[in-house]
Amino acid sequence: MAETTQTSSQVMMVRPARFLSNPQTLASNAFQQPAAHAGQAQIQERGQEQALLEFDAYVAALRAAGVAVLVVEDGAEPHTPDSVFPNNWISFHENGEALLYPMAAENRRLERSAATLEQIGRRFALGRVTDFSFHEADGHFLEGTGSMVLDRRRRIAYVCHSLRSHPAAMDSFLRHTGYRAHWFHACDGAGQAIYHTNVMMAVGATLAVACLEALRDEDERAALRESLCRDGAELVEISLAQMGEFAGNMLELRSALGRPLWAMSRRAWNALRPGQRARIAAHGEPLVAALDTIERLGGGGARCMLAEVFLPPLTA
Repeated sequence: MAETTQTSSQVMMVRPARFLSNPQTLASNAFQQPAAHAGQAQIQERGQEQALLEFDAYVAALRAAGVAVLVVEDGAEPHTPDSVFPNNWISFHENGEALLYPMAAENRRLERSAATLEQIGRRFALGRVTDFSFHEADGHFLEGTGSMVLDRRRRIAYVCHSLRSHPAAMDSFLRHTGYRAHWFHACDGAGQAIYHTNVMMAVGATLAVACLEALRDEDERAALRESLCRDGAELVEISLAQMGEFAGNMLELRSALGRPLWAMSRRAWNALRPGQRARIAAHGEPLVAALDTIERLGGGGARCMLAEVFLPPLTA
């Protein structure tokens, strides 16, 4: 699978129908902060309403910046509380292929939707669909571009060890795509393993953002720094505290005219120091969205909501 482009001007997003803090993912996602006490039903209803406001505003901001957004409407049944994070179950590639991934939570497996693939196929030249979900039967998971941060041009998949990123599933991805894996161990300030690589780092065309402080092994830290800085790329290092504010959960996109953009949440932007902001802005216009409810309850941020579409568009 040869890939020549690091950034996309097209994304798929899923508008949630019944968003809430997913109890099936809570144990391994330290970024989730669910409200747990009396009045849970009211909290969930308000969370859904606020999540829709945040989602719609994010879509509008992306489109205003020149990014083509395909919005897929989630259905009320089956209940998929994390549907707003589609990049975990699917990725799209330049060769016209879609890859489907094995998910740890049973209710997240319901997000893999033939109807969504049909919508993609009506707008883009979708060829083969390759499904790695058979690994779920063995308890082996690999949650898409949450588990992996892809350097598409150099064909490197950065991945931290976690319950949601299993070597056997990873091997299937590597054999199929021709990527090579760069594995490392990463923990938050409490010593809990980082559940998804994309909450601690991002790789763009000329810039990488990473929380190297999360790597306690000095050799692994040095190797990751060297790999990210290869070919003259700039590295912006963030702290554990900034990572906890979703400052690692960014994605570089580009407008239809080729203008580079860095999508991130307001919470992430506010956590950055002025010098870090300036260095990121030198590589692309910051596109900042208010996603407080989605981040707090869902444990995922601006990058998690975007499934980049590298498929060729259908001609008229």
